[in-house]
Amino acid sequence: MGTYDTLNDKQQEAVYYTDGPLLILAGAGSGKTRVLTHRVAYLIEERGINPWNILAITFTNKAAGEMRDRVDNLVEYGSESVWVSTFHSMCVRILRRHIGLLGYDTNFTIYDADDQKTLMRDVCKLLNIDTKRFRERTLISAVSSAKNEFITAEEYRQQAGGDYMLKRQADVYEEYEKQLRANNALDFDDLLVKTVQLFQTQADVLEYYQNRFRYIMVDEYQDTNTVQFELVRLLASKYRNLCVVGDDDQSIYKFRGANIKNILNFEEFFPDAKVVRLEQNYRSTGNILNVANAVIRNNNGRKEKTLWTDNGEGEKIRLRQFDTAYDEAEYIVSDIKKDVDNGDCTYNSHAVLYRTNAQSRMLEEKLVTANVPYKIVGGVNFYARREIKDLLAYLKTVDNGRDDLSVRRIVNVPRRGIGLTSINRVQEYAASREIGFYDALQGADLIPGIGRGVKKLESFVALIEHFKADAKEMGIADLMDEIIEETGYVESLEAEDSEDAEARIENIDELRSKIAAYEELCEEQDEPATLSGFLEEVALVADIDSLDESTDYVVLMTLHSAKGLEFPRVYLAGMEDGLFPSYMSVTAEDMEELEEERRLCYVGITRAEERLTFTCARKRMVRGEVQYNRMSRFIKEVPAELMSAGEVFKKEEKKVPDQTGFESAKQAAVRQARQAFKTRAFAAQKPVRQFGKLSEGGLSYGVGDRVRHIKFGEGMVANIIEGGRDYEVTVDFDGAGRKKMFAGFAKLEKI
Repeated sequence: MGTYDTLNDKQQEAVYYTDGPLLILAGAGSGKTRVLTHRVAYLIEERGINPWNILAITFTNKAAGEMRDRVDNLVEYGSESVWVSTFHSMCVRILRRHIGLLGYDTNFTIYDADDQKTLMRDVCKLLNIDTKRFRERTLISAVSSAKNEFITAEEYRQQAGGDYMLKRQADVYEEYEKQLRANNALDFDDLLVKTVQLFQTQADVLEYYQNRFRYIMVDEYQDTNTVQFELVRLLASKYRNLCVVGDDDQSIYKFRGANIKNILNFEEFFPDAKVVRLEQNYRSTGNILNVANAVIRNNNGRKEKTLWTDNGEGEKIRLRQFDTAYDEAEYIVSDIKKDVDNGDCTYNSHAVLYRTNAQSRMLEEKLVTANVPYKIVGGVNFYARREIKDLLAYLKTVDNGRDDLSVRRIVNVPRRGIGLTSINRVQEYAASREIGFYDALQGADLIPGIGRGVKKLESFVALIEHFKADAKEMGIADLMDEIIEETGYVESLEAEDSEDAEARIENIDELRSKIAAYEELCEEQDEPATLSGFLEEVALVADIDSLDESTDYVVLMTLHSAKGLEFPRVYLAGMEDGLFPSYMSVTAEDMEELEEERRLCYVGITRAEERLTFTCARKRMVRGEVQYNRMSRFIKEVPAELMSAGEVFKKEEKKVPDQTGFESAKQAAVRQARQAFKTRAFAAQKPVRQFGKLSEGGLSYGVGDRVRHIKFGEGMVANIIEGGRDYEVTVDFDGAGRKKMFAGFAKLEKI
């Protein structure tokens, strides 16, 4: 029994309990993978179970690979016969053998996300669906959610009742399914749904797999959805040797369909289930765990467990509040540098975690300036992101038409029907005349063989020339807004229906904040804010290629990406209400959204092994405007004796005015609430987009009102159309004539 002596009492209890349902509540860092792999070994070596009667299900291929290796190392004979698989790959194997019983050919095609988009586009065309009202991404998401909840197209229609929007979605769902069937294709959700249908309708097939998989283990059980639960329940219903492992406190994937009730209500489905709590943590110090316990205790939807450790108490949690996000980033980088310079640790001992991808920009700039190597995990360096490169290319073209790379990058972005053939002809013409690409565009009608493309090229040049004229009259931030509005760049991102459109729009907002900060700095220093100056500053901090790409680097990542990882020293940045927890979760009517954010905070805290630092800023620039933020409610849930506020920068203390001259958090909240809930003439069902942020409330003006625009002057609102994330406003301007614009970008002021 020597193999199992290394396990603690609770881990051994979980390994030795092999018959009947078992729920292992495995707290963060409590060695759950060890328990699972030792349990497989115990079943084979001590209980004499055939390896091919054991099924272990994980969520990712990486986790499956790791478990496979560890089982192979533990078990000398027969381990290769254990099925270690993800849900989807297990279902594919089953369907390839038996899907004929559901009327499909066994050589079915599996549609990926791109195929799904193409198919949904065809369905929308066929049904004459207005994709401005019903976004393709929203429709795909609705169908996916229905499948995850095991709701058929027929049931979806019945549930829609008299709701027009839901009835149209039901039409789409039905047609989408019809097309899939006609193409002998399944999407990823179908792999699970069809396997459950197979088991529900073919008793002999179900019995075959029940006999095959007499012992079933499921990892990361808190991330399962309704269909996955049903699949596991059916497979385990004969022998009932089902072991599920998870941590309800780390359920952070509700947006992907995870149903936390699967783990919370496990004992309702299996009343005779044994529950083993793994509460001993091998990763973190006592103080870090006490903070994690104190925060997560505020959630109602959870199972009681308290992490503890033999690792000693360790340092207190460091709390640092700054005047601005700029100071916050400066502190984090200088603190890391100080640690490394003192020889305390290496760069890769440090991770900076944040709620949204856009927060990385300020940190990256500071790291580059301080010559600290870093790597963004699960993301792309801010200035290397497509949308940032595109918009900077517009600014560069306006500033300097000789930058051929920038001009070529945006000539057909967003798509304006200028094909590669036309671009190549322009390129050849420019090379033969030894002139720049943009110069060649300006004389596009002279280019041989350009044909019908000339009109589109000429309108692109007219657009750039229009921006150049504006650049002389307006500031950089306004120019940026003008470019976004007139090119329809954000609209084109939304129309792509890609999952990351929201994150890309957040990044554009962050670029606006960067521009506003630059203009503010120039004003403070009494220098002109020029487009060239801004682009020069960006070029200096965006030179990330020169970084030393050795393995020793600081890691930057979002909290969602950090799950499952651990680092000696962790910074949780941007701990402010409105940012983390997010504005949407704070204002949501039910508490579930906020509880999900709190679980995300718990995940962040438990990534730290030795030292944890919370940082926050009193004011932060968001979408180019200063927001005053209160310290996150999650910090306030931590007992004061577990934290050390420490000495914050001396210069920062001087900077912060006395509360009498500084807007308090309460005043700021009241001001923001007033802004958000202005009385509105035009009632809205949907939130209005204010530079990428969904803010509650409608417009402060309606049809027939007089309004003012920063560039076009005064005019009267002729029409307002709700367009998904924003309103399209038509205004008859006194001087500039009729203009159509998006409310979020137009910033119209009611007179």
